Amino acid sequence: MSVLVTYASKRGGTKGLAEMVADDLKKEGLTVDILPTRQVKGVDGYNAVIVGGALYAFRWHRDAKRFVKRHTKDLRRIPTFFFSSGPLDDSATKKDIPPVKGVQALMARVGARGHVTFGGRLTPDAKGFPASAMAKKNSGDWRDEEHVKQWVISISPELRAGVTQGV
Repeated sequence: MSVLVTYASKRGGTKGLAEMVADDLKKEGLTVDILPTRQVKGVDGYNAVIVGGALYAFRWHRDAKRFVKRHTKDLRRIPTFFFSSGPLDDSATKKDIPPVKGVQALMARVGARGHVTFGGRLTPDAKGFPASAMAKKNSGDWRDEEHVKQWVISISPELRAGVTQGV
């Protein structure tokens, strides 16, 4: 049995965070699959799910929201955690940033056991408005591998318990 890490990413930053989460879960001894939310057909066979979504203008990526709504019934019965990717500064490593209102509602919908906000990434050559305008003044990578690792370590006991108990 295993953990599914699924993500919705427009520019690849959240995908990179999902990969970090998956790698750290494997280091914790868990079996992990990682897939974009659009590719997940169902969560049967998984003992836990971690859903990641990029934040745009204080809203979670549309595909992450759709995934949670589509799989609500199944996510309610297994340990589920969320992460958001977004701040284009180091604020996520300095303090706990609570989930935005829409993510809070999705957490309540499925009984998610936790959430974390990680720093985001914006490349200097970002295309489209408003990303290209923002990138002129605020490009960079604020994804912190140590922050990801510490979060994974903090949730691993609960994930491991779910896996061994066959939740």
